[in-house]
Amino acid sequence: MSFRIQLRHRFASAFAAVGMALLGAGAGIPVMAEEKGAPEYVEPAVTREDSEFWSFQPIRELKAPVIEGLATANPIDAFVLAKLREAGVESLAPEADADTLLRRLSFVVTGLPPSEALRSGFLEGRRRDPEAAWREAVDRLLDSPHYGERWAQHWLDVARFAETDGFEHDKVRGEAWRYRDWVVGALNADMPFARFVALQVAGDELEPENADSRLATGFLFAGPDMPDVNLAEERRHNVLNELTATAGAAFLGLTLECAQCHDHRSDPVSQADFYRMRAFFENLALPKKDKSLPHIVSETGPGAGPSHLMIRGDFRRPGPEVAPAFPRVLDDSESPPQFGSFANSTGRRAEFARWLTSEENPLPARVMANRLWQHDFGVPLVGTPSDFGHLGDRPTHPELLDWLASELRRQNGSFKALHRLILTSRAWRQTSARPAAVAEAEWAARLAADPENRLLSRQNRRRLDGEAIRDTMLSVAGRLNPKAGGPGVRPVLPEEVASTLLKDQWPVTPDAAEHDRRSLYLFMRRNLRYPLFEAFDRPAADRACARRHVSTTAPQALMLLNDATVADYAASFAKRLSSAAPDSTDDEIRLAFRLALGREPASEELRGGRDFVAAQSIESFCHAIFNLNEFVFLD
Repeated sequence: MSFRIQLRHRFASAFAAVGMALLGAGAGIPVMAEEKGAPEYVEPAVTREDSEFWSFQPIRELKAPVIEGLATANPIDAFVLAKLREAGVESLAPEADADTLLRRLSFVVTGLPPSEALRSGFLEGRRRDPEAAWREAVDRLLDSPHYGERWAQHWLDVARFAETDGFEHDKVRGEAWRYRDWVVGALNADMPFARFVALQVAGDELEPENADSRLATGFLFAGPDMPDVNLAEERRHNVLNELTATAGAAFLGLTLECAQCHDHRSDPVSQADFYRMRAFFENLALPKKDKSLPHIVSETGPGAGPSHLMIRGDFRRPGPEVAPAFPRVLDDSESPPQFGSFANSTGRRAEFARWLTSEENPLPARVMANRLWQHDFGVPLVGTPSDFGHLGDRPTHPELLDWLASELRRQNGSFKALHRLILTSRAWRQTSARPAAVAEAEWAARLAADPENRLLSRQNRRRLDGEAIRDTMLSVAGRLNPKAGGPGVRPVLPEEVASTLLKDQWPVTPDAAEHDRRSLYLFMRRNLRYPLFEAFDRPAADRACARRHVSTTAPQALMLLNDATVADYAASFAKRLSSAAPDSTDDEIRLAFRLALGREPASEELRGGRDFVAAQSIESFCHAIFNLNEFVFLD
């Protein structure tokens, strides 16, 4: 068993004696804290058992298993089917129908429904060559500027991005949006993974003359802050600890915040490990009291002051001095990190970025491959995407995860290349529900063998998030403003929300056309989420969010039924239908189904729609479409 010690005051002498007795056995080196009268701190050793934990092992170079009778060249299918056959499921589920596949693809890649042109071209291409048509659709959507907008939202959740400080005053950070726009641009340009990571940690050091690269460091100061704290050292301590914990979660998939106050209870990360890692950021310059964190970072100069472990995480109790170093379980080098010569900074973060992106570090590539899989499939291979430690989930497909991490490296860090591989697999194209051609008994056996779909015996049905729901309503209504970038937009809020706000807490953007921008560009205030997004589980951005909670609640249905903005979108949708097909209710209904649901209506749906419009109105019909389960779910 690993030997961990966290000293208590009343047991200080006893633990110190034990630490000294075990010193020769590698238990750790006791270091006296600088605080007068503080207990001695003995750092626990990293044992062989610690180092052998699955996520700390080097990424394995694996070949896909050979599966007899598998008619596909995609290695992902071989890995998935091998696991299924171990559970007694002999084949992948049938492929979903064309309309279901295209709608699923369009939302996963861009967060928007497929356009009429995309759908007609795809269906026409399938008649000639189904596989070529699918690959063409995948490439077309990956090349869309909407790809970066959709995938930026996923990363911004992890980066805890918002445009305000949070806490009581929640002051506006006027330039914070520039980091959001950098993420969109980096993803659309398919920036290699290593550079994507490195620039967010040290863009100002690595490429000081590149203003765009400096914007990437907005990641570091994207978290919440209390600018009005009286003691500058307290504020500094809180900001640096939050930053260090977020970097650990985002890039390493480790819950480092546990080690701020004591040695980690379950993972081989000591309190000293935490503060050594924090020391890479120690020289960051923070603004004066009452000034918000800047949108790019800078350092106080090339010289670095001492860094300390803080006893019990208390900024008023500096303990042993620590030097910048990587967590020992991931780096067993006895040589300290070497820092280059930089005119205006220490070079510490550049060295940290080098270590994060080195091939000797197994975690960042594994963590990112898991995040890409999570958003393509709806569930990750490791169910806790920011916790690859002992308390996190074990991978359902460990060999596949390592193969994907290796493939990300082989593809020079191209996210789009890995997406392309996942989205063209047969496993991804499986149906989520039993097709008519499959017998009930056969499908029941598949469900019994894999009831929670952990083995991917079928595709996952998933609910759209609030941003995608709003963007889809705007899109089908013909109102979606394609303008990209810039400061966050504040649309009109429901009166019941607006009436509770303080003066200037949500000044509505004067240009009404701006209100119809994509949800990504709506102003992100920590203490006031846009009501539709809050109802559909948008995180609060007070900490990194690796995986959104997905709830089913009454307010969701009530909002889609009663919200004035939703009714306004339905009215615009009805006007679009009436303009496109002024003389035919049937044509209006068909177009509504194609735009909102990505398919043609069945004959009984067409009859029911015709009767509904006759009894109500086309506007009420459009509002009803927005309230269908099929509208807010992907099959």
